[in-house]
Amino acid sequence: MSASKATRGREPFTDLLALARAELHPAGLALRALVRDCDPACVELVWPKLKMASFGVGPRKLTQHYAYLAIHARHLNLGFYEGAFLADPNHLLEGTGKALRHVKIHGVPLREAAALKALIEQAVARRRRAASGTGMG
Repeated sequence: MSASKATRGREPFTDLLALARAELHPAGLALRALVRDCDPACVELVWPKLKMASFGVGPRKLTQHYAYLAIHARHLNLGFYEGAFLADPNHLLEGTGKALRHVKIHGVPLREAAALKALIEQAVARRRRAASGTGMG
């Protein structure tokens, strides 16, 4: 993906966070770091107009991405494209869609960091299995 003239030389994720309330910036950076800790090779795509960043094992959002960070007026969502299929013993996930689930983040500290990390690790593993052709189960 090539950078547009508007973003060339700038960090797209930082530009995205600038769209959020200032008190949410540390949480956004912490969530991104958590994703990268779980998947150092993640592919990150940022869509400022949608106020979201998406993370995956490849560039295809619907088939290779596992999580997204969305900016809302008073919180951030850490969402999972296949969240309905993740084990969630801490009951953090919200949503009623066929597959999508999210966790609302209101700031730091991320008290649920260990539980979020477990969700991210599961989501990464599911996408890696699907990408390798060994199935989703």
